[in-house]
Amino acid sequence: MKWIGKLFVQGLMAILPIVVTLYLVYWLATTAESVLGRIIRYVIGDAYVPGLGVLFGLLITLGVGLLLQLWLFRKVFSLGEALLQRIPGIKSLYGSVRDLVGFFDSSKQKDFDKTVMVAIGDDKTRLMGLVTRESFDDLPEGIGDDQTVAVYLPMSYQLGGFTVMVPKDKIHPVDLKVDQAMQFVLTAGVSAEDKGRKRPTP
Repeated sequence: MKWIGKLFVQGLMAILPIVVTLYLVYWLATTAESVLGRIIRYVIGDAYVPGLGVLFGLLITLGVGLLLQLWLFRKVFSLGEALLQRIPGIKSLYGSVRDLVGFFDSSKQKDFDKTVMVAIGDDKTRLMGLVTRESFDDLPEGIGDDQTVAVYLPMSYQLGGFTVMVPKDKIHPVDLKVDQAMQFVLTAGVSAEDKGRKRPTP
């Protein structure tokens, strides 16, 4: 029975990421089809073909990406963001989602592309984190100084974590990209992308 249970767990661990990924894709597609499809069906009537909602959603996303290349559209978009950030409740929700999405934006990773180990206590215990700020000149006094960095410490198996202000002598750089570090931490160290390096023979 233990052998069967072990095989079941191995099978579950193999298919679960695939199932979850496919479900999220399915959810996005059905949501786009339901919301946008209803609008398209109202406009074109019987000429509607199932799947146009998904296609329209993809075109809208691509169109926004293209328009964001224009200075005027970026200005209008920024004004819309500023308006959202003035609405109580919406401000916190929108800001949190925007910052989370921006954190994984590859075009912005140059702003926080340092993976570090943060020494805790006697320095033998360390936490993996991502440096998000090295200058505090634009913030009120008392948050940090020129000997301090802000480090985001993600939590395993969930979206969340802590932002801590750490002395520079308490961090040790690690040669890992942001996505590799997040993969390692979010899976509690179980999963890590192979960088193709050979481990030294003990």
